[in-house]
Amino acid sequence: QVQLVETGGGSVQPGGSLSLSCTASGLPLSFSTYAMNWYRQAPGKQREFVARISRDGLKKYIDSVKGRFTISRDNYQNSLYLHMDTLKPEDTAIYYCRAGDSTNYWGQGTQVTVSS
Repeated sequence: QVQLVETGGGSVQPGGSLSLSCTASGLPLSFSTYAMNWYRQAPGKQREFVARISRDGLKKYIDSVKGRFTISRDNYQNSLYLHMDTLKPEDTAIYYCRAGDSTNYWGQGTQVTVSS
């Protein structure tokens, strides 16, 4: 049974920082073979892609988070991370991790709220 568990969400003031983690278990293939992704879904909006790290470590971000968010992974810990700096109210959303690019392997999400 595939499980992706996100942790690290919370409430923070604008300009603050948060770090998210996602730990995977039960994947059919080795964690290291999967590209890993972060998505987010704000209230009343569709889920959107945020960041991706390939199995080779290449990183990709949406424009709105470039220079503020950093995606990383630890294949020995089967874990994915998202460090978020200079958070803005528009970053408020539920953040999800996903294993692979076209799979149905999603975590349950963790809430990030940026508000003064």
